[in-house]
Amino acid sequence: MKRLTLTLAALVVSAPAFALVPINEEPNIINTLMQGFIGDAIDDNCPTIEARKLRALGELTKLRDYALAQGYTADQIRDLVKSKEEKAKGKALAAEWLKERGAEPGNEAAYCRIGEEEIAKESLIGYLLRSTK
Repeated sequence: MKRLTLTLAALVVSAPAFALVPINEEPNIINTLMQGFIGDAIDDNCPTIEARKLRALGELTKLRDYALAQGYTADQIRDLVKSKEEKAKGKALAAEWLKERGAEPGNEAAYCRIGEEEIAKESLIGYLLRSTK
């Protein structure tokens, strides 16, 4: 009986780990990171919009805490954030999102328009940006 209780306890404790999708497929994590990449692209391509770096750092901290609460390890989080492959994927998704809205490299006005719209909507993208107009 003691062995059964220990086995059941071990299964209950480890059950959340079995339900985890790979961290680079977790929708909330990927969506939040993509919004950061979109903000970076707007910052890089619009001279009248700047990134709010302290806010971005705060959002990354919240995202780390969320990932830890979901059951991901600090090593998994660190690997995701440092992965050149994952950064390239995130930047590609951000570029696609921006292109769908008319922003492509060399079209400053489109990046600025999108950035101003996101700031006005108070979206996460907008929260990470500041207009200098």
